[in-house]
Amino acid sequence: MELFYKAQTEDGLSKSEILEGLKKSLEGKTVKKVLLIPPDFTRFHSNAGLITNLYYHLLKDQAQVDILPALGTHEPMSANEITEMYGDIPHDRFIVHNWREDIVHVGEVPGSYISSITDGLWDQGVGMEVNRLIMDPTYDLILSIGQVVPHEVIGMANHAKNVFVGCGGKTTINQSHMIGAVYGMERMMGKDHTPVRKVLDYALEHFLKDRPLYFVLTVTTAPKNVIKTHGLFIGNTRKVLEEAITVSQEKNINWLDKGIKKCVVYLDPKEFKSTWLGNKSIYRTRMAIEDGGELIVLAAGVTKFGEDSKIDELIRKYGYCGRLKVLELFKQNEDLKKNMSAAAHLIHSSSDSRFKITYAVKNITQAEVKKSTLIQQNTMKLLKDTIQIPYNQGGTH
Repeated sequence: MELFYKAQTEDGLSKSEILEGLKKSLEGKTVKKVLLIPPDFTRFHSNAGLITNLYYHLLKDQAQVDILPALGTHEPMSANEITEMYGDIPHDRFIVHNWREDIVHVGEVPGSYISSITDGLWDQGVGMEVNRLIMDPTYDLILSIGQVVPHEVIGMANHAKNVFVGCGGKTTINQSHMIGAVYGMERMMGKDHTPVRKVLDYALEHFLKDRPLYFVLTVTTAPKNVIKTHGLFIGNTRKVLEEAITVSQEKNINWLDKGIKKCVVYLDPKEFKSTWLGNKSIYRTRMAIEDGGELIVLAAGVTKFGEDSKIDELIRKYGYCGRLKVLELFKQNEDLKKNMSAAAHLIHSSSDSRFKITYAVKNITQAEVKKSTLIQQNTMKLLKDTIQIPYNQGGTH
């Protein structure tokens, strides 16, 4: 089946228009047990919360509806976040994805194929893992819900990524992130058919082709924090992704005539609580900032480095020390080899001395930062209740 529902508008789809599309996607289906896979709170502006709520109310009287937020390596959502994002859905319908334990191996993408799509930069096979519920034969409908938007690891987020990374295991997440880092973020951001996308396409085609899996993809903007859904695409083939990418490339990418000398990014405290997430401010601006420029990140909600304790420990230990240094450390240290996504994050989060980055935070103390290698030779200033951590000397901070 190809794309079977598509709606686009410049001004944003209304709730009734979105509901009409969801009803059409369920026509002719008799289901008893449904799994919804929406994004977590870090994709609040995807409008996937509303869509998940509408699907739940459309299905709850005829089927058991379970909801598995695609956490990836993120920390579980709080009760308040669940209510704010998904509305009146009972909290007992939500299942927490544990990327280290709740997974099953479904196959391996061969190293020879990966070498051919990465210019030989990576030749190891990638083991593909997903949450065990995705392979549970008692589900007769699985709806993967989410936003297509430029992304540093894969080029454009969502589709198979929501399943294999958002609901994936340690092996898949680690290796896919490292492939993206080694290949180079600047070669992929905002593009389709990147190496990481091809790996996930291969896995979807070969390992999940028999699952009742459909994709519900949005393209949104949020001017003045008001969500506008410019596109809604529903179906079970790659055509759904391609249609959404076309709209997202128009709505979510800004082209500049010249580089930015100084850029200020504000991180919503409700969404960004770690540098693991907050460094999207770096990923999304680094191609636009000119050499010698400056990025200032206002991060009042950031209280830690990693989303889980192990990743946090590794970031504190090695720091954002630049691509070449991280690759050297990766070869020498087993803890980075076992946590490739952390190594990839360190690479993505460095400016490699090209521009200065200052993080302004309220809830990480000077003493806490000094204990880590994050600042290395750099200086740190306490400005009232704000710590300023400049990047320089190889992108360390």
